[in-house]
Amino acid sequence: MEPFQDRAQAGRVLAERLRPRVTGDVVVLGLPRGGVPVAFEVARALDAPLDVFVVRKLGVPGDEELAFGAVATGGTRVLNEQLIESLDIPREWIEAIDAKEMRELERQEHGYRGDRPPPDLRGRTVILVDDGLATGSTMLAAVRAARAEEPERVIVAVPVAPPAVIDLVREHADDVVFVHAPESFGAVGSWYADFSQVTDEQVRELLRRARRPPVPGPPEVFQRLTGSAADYDPVLERAREARFVLLGEASHGTDEFYRARAEITKRLIEESGFGVVAVEADWPDAYRVNCFVRAANEDTGPAEALADFRRFPAWMWRNTEVAEFVGWLRQHNDALAAGTPKAGFYGLDLYSMYASMDAVVSYLLEFDPEAAERARRRYACFEQFGRDPQVYAYEAGIAGAEPCEEAVVEELIELRNMAGKLAAKNGSIDEDRHFYAEQNARLVANAEAYYRAVFRGGVESWNLRDRHMAETLDALVGHLERTRGPAKVVVWAHNSHLGDARATELGQAGELNVGQILRERYGHEVLLVGFSTHTGTVTAASDWGGPAERKRVRPALAGSWEELFHNLQAPDLLLGTGDLQGRRLERAIGVVYSPETERISHYFHARLAGQFDMVLHIDATNAVEPLEPTRDWEAGELPETYPWGV
Repeated sequence: MEPFQDRAQAGRVLAERLRPRVTGDVVVLGLPRGGVPVAFEVARALDAPLDVFVVRKLGVPGDEELAFGAVATGGTRVLNEQLIESLDIPREWIEAIDAKEMRELERQEHGYRGDRPPPDLRGRTVILVDDGLATGSTMLAAVRAARAEEPERVIVAVPVAPPAVIDLVREHADDVVFVHAPESFGAVGSWYADFSQVTDEQVRELLRRARRPPVPGPPEVFQRLTGSAADYDPVLERAREARFVLLGEASHGTDEFYRARAEITKRLIEESGFGVVAVEADWPDAYRVNCFVRAANEDTGPAEALADFRRFPAWMWRNTEVAEFVGWLRQHNDALAAGTPKAGFYGLDLYSMYASMDAVVSYLLEFDPEAAERARRRYACFEQFGRDPQVYAYEAGIAGAEPCEEAVVEELIELRNMAGKLAAKNGSIDEDRHFYAEQNARLVANAEAYYRAVFRGGVESWNLRDRHMAETLDALVGHLERTRGPAKVVVWAHNSHLGDARATELGQAGELNVGQILRERYGHEVLLVGFSTHTGTVTAASDWGGPAERKRVRPALAGSWEELFHNLQAPDLLLGTGDLQGRRLERAIGVVYSPETERISHYFHARLAGQFDMVLHIDATNAVEPLEPTRDWEAGELPETYPWGV
């Protein structure tokens, strides 16, 4: 067995052993100092984040290289009682050495991380890396300390260790990956041609390099957008085999994002057989639009059809681009031959809890007044909270009020079971109307659970909401396929809902989203298209519930995907993500934009190649125009050079 050239070469060899045995959300932790150069190469090869896991040996006095134990992050201590007894080490010596090494451990952690918190290990695959194991005590302390953070798996990875030590560590770790396991071991350093000491500064530099986004290869440019009819040909080509095309947005108020989604969707409807547009909007509000575009209500135009979108943020759907698209949908449907299925417009979100209750009762009043009265009594549970979902969220979520969960579930079950009864009573049943009512009842049940979760914090409420949207898609497709035939769906929602969450740090924290769920269910039948911008203006509020403002979008931060695309010096691009390797910052502006805290409020790390199939980048964008512009929106933000104008 040849010795390794150095720790970097050992890390590259070790990474190849690890690659087929590692899946999922991975974080690589190097044991400083010697384990960090090895871990750096492992993390780079696996495209995984790198951090340090500080462990200090408790060395035998006079022979400090011989460890009788170790301490690790979190105060974990592991002692080799057999060695302590054989050397007769006094307990007071053990406590004194322990205190000294804990002080050094805290100093090292601060020196390596500064004020940066340690990584969140919960639910992740943790790979603990050192340059070799002699007794295993240091690594055992690391394994036990890592276990306290509730990871999914703990894997120990080392270039070299004795077989007996590997067996010992394997009893505590989920897996041990190694390159050499010689019976005649000697010392770790004897297995390296270059085993020079690693300094703290070298550790810090490797951590800095690991956090710095790698320089990706040249992106695959599908199309430079010129405004021609052929701009979106690559999307149409990729969508040929898809059942679901998910079109994102990097903000909820950018004109070009709405316009591009509309143009792509028009072509998908006209050329590729798509007939369902499902959007990040409330079910009852969007259903009025659906009725208008299918000539099934009395609304006289798009603005009137969009009139139910009054809840904050109204501009998200009551804007000029959506109104134009809704008008186009109506014209498209009106021109179809009799009997041809018409394109529909549907909402996926769950904020309309009270409007959906009213819709359920109204539907039942028409067909079964007694059932309507039962629904009224069940939904009356919410009246004590003043029909305010935020009050219900607080009172039922954390203040101890009796929740309305049982009542809303009972109503959902009754409505689901009464289709046959209504058909028998009335001779037939309007399946679309009953489905609409049933979805409102399901929305109420899911919204009730969502609002109870809001004040508890964590990712539960986000996950409930995205699961609801994915379930609504499934139910909608199932209903349409039963009543009309095959259904192909275009989804409009924010990037954060449509890009696969598993490729983002939000996913690492436990969030899931619609894009991830659909990929897991439908695989290659799903096409994910993300959107990005470098700068411009956006329609957003300064606070939740505030008025719509036209706000300036700051130029993208250094180290972001948006900065990378801006530096291509081509204003508008349609890009493939296959060559965009590594992690970079990605910006997400919702209905609130806080430029003064932009890094914390609006950026997260993402692997674009795993998040989307394609990305549409528009370098300088403009705010979408609300149908009712406010004074704040009309004024807009003053330029940075005011009052000099230079």
